[in-house]
Amino acid sequence: MPDINFATPSQDAAGPRPAADDGGNLRWDIIELLFFAYRDFVGDPDQELEAFGFGRAHHRVMHFVYRYPGLKVADLLDVLRITKQSLGRVLKQLLDEGYIVQKTGDNDRRQRLLFATPKGEALVQKLAGLQTTRITKALAEMAPQDAETVKRFLRAMIDRDDPDKVLETIFATVNQDKE
Repeated sequence: MPDINFATPSQDAAGPRPAADDGGNLRWDIIELLFFAYRDFVGDPDQELEAFGFGRAHHRVMHFVYRYPGLKVADLLDVLRITKQSLGRVLKQLLDEGYIVQKTGDNDRRQRLLFATPKGEALVQKLAGLQTTRITKALAEMAPQDAETVKRFLRAMIDRDDPDKVLETIFATVNQDKE
Protein backbone atom coordinates (compact mmCIF):
# COMPACT_ATOMS: atom_id res chain seq x y z
CA MET A 1 0.00 0.00 0.00
CA PRO A 2 1.51 3.39 -0.95
CA ASP A 3 2.11 6.03 1.67
CA ILE A 4 -0.26 8.96 1.88
CA ASN A 5 0.98 11.99 -0.02
CA PHE A 6 -0.32 15.02 1.84
CA ALA A 7 0.72 17.53 -0.83
CA THR A 8 -2.01 17.98 -3.41
CA PRO A 9 -2.39 20.57 -6.18
CA SER A 10 -5.35 22.19 -4.39
CA GLN A 11 -3.50 22.50 -1.09
CA ASP A 12 -0.60 24.78 -0.33
CA ALA A 13 2.38 23.97 1.86
CA ALA A 14 0.68 25.50 4.91
CA GLY A 15 -0.67 22.11 5.97
CA PRO A 16 -4.06 20.42 6.23
CA ARG A 17 -7.17 22.40 5.45
CA PRO A 18 -8.79 23.93 8.52
CA ALA A 19 -12.12 22.37 9.49
CA ALA A 20 -13.78 25.76 8.96
CA ASP A 21 -13.48 25.18 5.18
CA ASP A 22 -16.19 22.53 5.58
CA GLY A 23 -18.50 24.33 7.98
CA GLY A 24 -16.41 23.74 11.10
CA ASN A 25 -18.51 20.80 12.32
CA LEU A 26 -16.38 17.97 10.99
CA ARG A 27 -14.62 15.78 13.57
CA TRP A 28 -11.21 15.56 11.92
CA ASP A 29 -9.68 14.66 15.28
CA ILE A 30 -11.81 11.52 15.72
CA ILE A 31 -11.82 10.66 12.01
CA GLU A 32 -8.04 10.63 11.83
CA LEU A 33 -7.66 8.81 15.14
CA LEU A 34 -10.00 6.10 13.84
CA PHE A 35 -8.04 5.81 10.59
CA PHE A 36 -4.74 5.39 12.41
CA ALA A 37 -6.16 3.16 15.15
CA TYR A 38 -7.66 0.88 12.50
CA ARG A 39 -4.40 0.85 10.53
CA ASP A 40 -2.45 -0.30 13.57
CA PHE A 41 -5.17 -2.63 14.90
CA VAL A 42 -5.24 -4.62 11.67
CA GLY A 43 -1.57 -4.05 10.88
CA ASP A 44 -0.32 -6.57 13.43
CA PRO A 45 -2.46 -9.40 11.99
CA ASP A 46 -1.73 -8.22 8.43
CA GLN A 47 1.96 -9.02 8.91
CA GLU A 48 1.14 -12.48 10.24
CA LEU A 49 -1.38 -13.17 7.46
CA GLU A 50 1.07 -12.15 4.76
CA ALA A 51 3.19 -15.21 5.55
CA PHE A 52 0.20 -17.40 4.61
CA GLY A 53 -0.69 -15.43 1.49
CA PHE A 54 -3.83 -14.17 3.22
CA GLY A 55 -5.26 -10.69 3.61
CA ARG A 56 -7.83 -8.83 5.68
CA ALA A 57 -10.76 -10.56 3.98
CA HIS A 58 -9.36 -13.91 5.10
CA HIS A 59 -8.98 -12.54 8.62
CA ARG A 60 -12.58 -11.32 8.77
CA VAL A 61 -13.96 -14.60 7.44
CA MET A 62 -11.84 -16.65 9.85
CA HIS A 63 -12.84 -14.43 12.78
CA PHE A 64 -16.58 -14.87 12.31
CA VAL A 65 -16.40 -18.56 11.40
CA TYR A 66 -14.33 -19.22 14.52
CA ARG A 67 -16.49 -17.10 16.81
CA TYR A 68 -19.80 -18.51 15.52
CA PRO A 69 -19.32 -22.19 14.58
CA GLY A 70 -21.97 -23.36 12.15
CA LEU A 71 -22.44 -19.90 10.66
CA LYS A 72 -24.31 -20.12 7.34
CA VAL A 73 -22.55 -18.80 4.26
CA ALA A 74 -25.56 -16.58 3.53
CA ASP A 75 -25.35 -14.98 6.97
CA LEU A 76 -21.60 -14.49 6.64
CA LEU A 77 -22.25 -12.57 3.42
CA ASP A 78 -24.72 -10.34 5.28
CA VAL A 79 -22.38 -9.74 8.20
CA LEU A 80 -19.35 -8.93 6.07
CA ARG A 81 -21.35 -7.00 3.45
CA ILE A 82 -19.35 -8.45 0.59
CA THR A 83 -20.33 -10.07 -2.68
CA LYS A 84 -20.64 -13.82 -3.23
CA GLN A 85 -17.75 -13.58 -5.65
CA SER A 86 -15.47 -11.91 -3.08
CA LEU A 87 -16.39 -14.40 -0.39
CA GLY A 88 -16.11 -17.33 -2.79
CA ARG A 89 -12.49 -16.57 -3.63
CA VAL A 90 -11.46 -16.17 0.02
CA LEU A 91 -13.54 -19.09 1.27
CA LYS A 92 -12.20 -21.43 -1.40
CA GLN A 93 -8.63 -20.69 -0.35
CA LEU A 94 -9.44 -21.20 3.35
CA LEU A 95 -11.25 -24.47 2.58
CA ASP A 96 -8.52 -25.73 0.24
CA GLU A 97 -5.79 -24.98 2.76
CA GLY A 98 -7.64 -26.62 5.65
CA TYR A 99 -8.49 -23.61 7.82
CA ILE A 100 -12.26 -24.03 7.46
CA VAL A 101 -14.58 -26.97 6.80
CA GLN A 102 -18.02 -26.73 5.27
CA LYS A 103 -20.87 -29.01 6.30
CA THR A 104 -24.45 -29.30 5.12
CA GLY A 105 -27.24 -28.36 7.51
CA ASP A 106 -29.03 -31.09 9.44
CA ASN A 107 -32.50 -29.69 8.72
CA ASP A 108 -31.81 -28.18 5.30
CA ARG A 109 -29.26 -29.94 3.11
CA ARG A 110 -28.90 -26.78 0.98
CA GLN A 111 -27.38 -24.90 3.89
CA ARG A 112 -23.63 -24.55 3.96
CA LEU A 113 -22.42 -24.28 7.54
CA LEU A 114 -18.88 -23.16 8.25
CA PHE A 115 -16.54 -24.35 11.01
CA ALA A 116 -12.93 -23.53 11.80
CA THR A 117 -10.57 -26.50 11.83
CA PRO A 118 -7.96 -26.82 14.60
CA LYS A 119 -5.51 -25.19 12.16
CA GLY A 120 -7.96 -22.33 11.63
CA GLU A 121 -8.62 -21.99 15.35
CA ALA A 122 -4.89 -21.67 16.03
CA LEU A 123 -4.55 -18.93 13.42
CA VAL A 124 -7.52 -16.95 14.76
CA GLN A 125 -6.25 -17.24 18.32
CA LYS A 126 -2.84 -15.98 17.25
CA LEU A 127 -4.34 -13.00 15.42
CA ALA A 128 -6.75 -12.24 18.28
CA GLY A 129 -3.81 -12.43 20.68
CA LEU A 130 -2.00 -9.71 18.72
CA GLN A 131 -5.11 -7.53 18.75
CA THR A 132 -5.82 -8.24 22.42
CA THR A 133 -2.29 -7.12 23.32
CA ARG A 134 -2.89 -3.80 21.54
CA ILE A 135 -6.32 -3.35 23.20
CA THR A 136 -4.98 -4.24 26.65
CA LYS A 137 -2.11 -1.78 26.26
CA ALA A 138 -4.50 1.00 25.24
CA LEU A 139 -6.96 0.25 28.06
CA ALA A 140 -4.12 0.18 30.61
CA GLU A 141 -3.72 3.91 30.01
CA MET A 142 -7.35 4.52 31.07
CA ALA A 143 -9.43 4.21 34.18
CA PRO A 144 -11.15 0.78 34.47
CA GLN A 145 -14.63 2.24 33.88
CA ASP A 146 -13.44 3.83 30.61
CA ALA A 147 -13.48 0.42 28.91
CA GLU A 148 -17.30 0.51 29.06
CA THR A 149 -17.30 3.96 27.46
CA VAL A 150 -15.08 2.66 24.66
CA LYS A 151 -17.46 -0.28 24.09
CA ARG A 152 -20.51 2.02 24.04
CA PHE A 153 -18.79 4.32 21.55
CA LEU A 154 -17.85 1.46 19.24
CA ARG A 155 -21.34 -0.06 19.41
CA ALA A 156 -22.79 3.35 18.54
CA MET A 157 -20.54 3.47 15.46
CA ILE A 158 -22.11 0.26 14.07
CA ASP A 159 -24.94 0.80 11.56
CA ARG A 160 -26.84 3.68 13.17
CA ASP A 161 -30.20 2.39 11.88
CA ASP A 162 -29.84 -0.85 13.83
CA PRO A 163 -26.63 -1.06 15.88
CA ASP A 164 -27.28 -4.63 17.00
CA LYS A 165 -28.26 -6.01 13.58
CA VAL A 166 -24.89 -7.66 12.96
CA LEU A 167 -24.79 -9.30 16.36
CA GLU A 168 -28.46 -10.31 16.25
CA THR A 169 -27.98 -11.90 12.82
CA ILE A 170 -25.09 -13.97 14.06
CA PHE A 171 -26.69 -15.02 17.35
CA ALA A 172 -30.03 -15.86 15.72
CA THR A 173 -28.34 -17.99 13.07
CA VAL A 174 -26.25 -19.95 15.51
CA ASN A 175 -29.12 -20.46 17.97
CA GLN A 176 -31.55 -21.63 15.24
CA ASP A 177 -29.13 -24.25 14.00
CA LYS A 178 -28.62 -25.62 17.53
CA GLU A 179 -32.35 -26.16 18.12
